[in-house]
Amino acid sequence: MARKPARAGQPAISPPPAPLRESRRARAELTFEDQSLLVPLFGQFDANLVQVENRLGVFISARGDRILIEGSTDSVARARDTLNAMYDRLARGEDLDTGAIESLIAMSNEPTLDGIVRGGDDAPKVMIRTRRKTIVPRSAGQIPYMQQLASKDIVFALGPAGTGKTYLAVAQAVSQLISGSVQRMILSRPAVEAGEKLGFLPGDMKEKVDPYLRPLYDALYDCMPPEQVERHIESGVIEVAPIAFMRGRTLADAFVILDEAQNTTREQMKMFLTRFGQNSRMVICGDPKQVDIPGGDSMSGLADAVTKLEGIEGIAVSRFTASDVVRHPIVGRIVEAYEGPGA
Repeated sequence: MARKPARAGQPAISPPPAPLRESRRARAELTFEDQSLLVPLFGQFDANLVQVENRLGVFISARGDRILIEGSTDSVARARDTLNAMYDRLARGEDLDTGAIESLIAMSNEPTLDGIVRGGDDAPKVMIRTRRKTIVPRSAGQIPYMQQLASKDIVFALGPAGTGKTYLAVAQAVSQLISGSVQRMILSRPAVEAGEKLGFLPGDMKEKVDPYLRPLYDALYDCMPPEQVERHIESGVIEVAPIAFMRGRTLADAFVILDEAQNTTREQMKMFLTRFGQNSRMVICGDPKQVDIPGGDSMSGLADAVTKLEGIEGIAVSRFTASDVVRHPIVGRIVEAYEGPGA
């Protein structure tokens, strides 16, 4: 059913389709106008087409600027929409790598996203612009989340690792800092990890907490030039600190992000949320299924806060599942294996 990538020296064009099996009930043909995009669309030795074939269980035959897709009705429709979305992405000048293709395949499984997947004119234009890149949704769950980041005062982002919860929040914070809609950015997380105690780590307080805040630094450096990040940290425009440092403060004119929020206590979460000041935004990110604090889920401030605050005006909740994982596809399968397909 699926082909292996062609080897060097072999033609990159797919062989004629094999005789249809009983399960193959549909066929679709695509024609692409800009032939200069066909090489990156197909990939080296048709690798991109092979990826779509293997994931969706279809057969794809390429002839010049035309592609023939054969398989079951649903699979052919998804493959057609995915290939159209891949072509549209290239036409907009965006990169097309394995991760991007995997995200487009996942999005093609959402029937309500037909216009978005195929790049229609009615698709909502959701993006975040930073100094280094323009970020667009890479999963179905990221679309409403990015809309909430741009419009809500407080956003809770719940879900497994690899769904872009923290990364997109940092990108939105950078975008608003650049535009001047906020004057500073505050990134925080509890200094709690499984099997580790802060006091056993070497160095002063900054050296102790930096390893816990590393994911936030990584997202910053991906959205801003490193020298600008360092300059803003030195001047206090960007502050990265453990949640304990938030007590007693009022955070006005700031974009505030709390990462790994499932490891806050109820008291810490209440303290953090009540730091909210004028002209500020807050994003609270966490995975309710990865609680590392003593007492487990029953003591987590994240679950408690969502229960109490969901539905209040100005507060939004985004829930991600394994299907929204935008790291390597195997990460999503690992999450499903541990937590189930609906995780």
